[in-house]
Amino acid sequence: MICKGILKILMVVFNSAILLAGVATVIIGVLVEISRKHVLGVLDNVKDISPKLAPLANAGYLLIAVGAIIAFMGFLGCCGACCENKCMLMLFFIIILIVFVAEVVAAVLALIYQPTAEKLLGEIREKVAKSIRENYGQKDVITIAWNETMSLMKCCGYNNYTDFTGSLFVNNTSKYPKFCCSTTPETCDVRRANSELVEGCFNAVVKLVKNNSALLGGVAICVAAIEVAAMIVSLILYKK
Repeated sequence: MICKGILKILMVVFNSAILLAGVATVIIGVLVEISRKHVLGVLDNVKDISPKLAPLANAGYLLIAVGAIIAFMGFLGCCGACCENKCMLMLFFIIILIVFVAEVVAAVLALIYQPTAEKLLGEIREKVAKSIRENYGQKDVITIAWNETMSLMKCCGYNNYTDFTGSLFVNNTSKYPKFCCSTTPETCDVRRANSELVEGCFNAVVKLVKNNSALLGGVAICVAAIEVAAMIVSLILYKK
């Protein structure tokens, strides 16, 4: 009985963690959905680019769906352990096993297609730069989207300040966007932008991912460990 009580406590603890992880994933998905226009909006009018990046538009909804499923699993596991319901415990085990296998497959696919994704992002450099020159300062939607993106990421253009060279904004004002000069943005001319050389948004995003790769990997390993432990405990409780 003592062993069974300990297992029930472990089951509740594991599934409480899974429930919280699911809620956190839903919140992240909502935030991604709210802010995705800052990232994808700047590429909407780039020819041949938007269709290639269309799957990114559903990233927020995908996170919300996955988070809801994870939260449901946590709730199911807690109820199954507390109520000692064998049906709920087995259903919990099957669902979490499917999710665990899907996570492993997704990780493998991400590793396999990483070179392809990097190649695609490299190919669109010139096209995005051309879109900036043609639309920045002329179309309000593109201008606002780029301004919000550069303000958020502390970057300048897709590659660097040269993306704005020849644009309507620069031709009319003889100045570059204030985000291209970190010291004196009110007088951001070509000389100052060239001397400060604020990094492009593409490099800023890559650097952000690399700097947090260890944290992301650690979180992924912890989540996988919790899932495996929860499956083991649920099976033991099911048999008892």
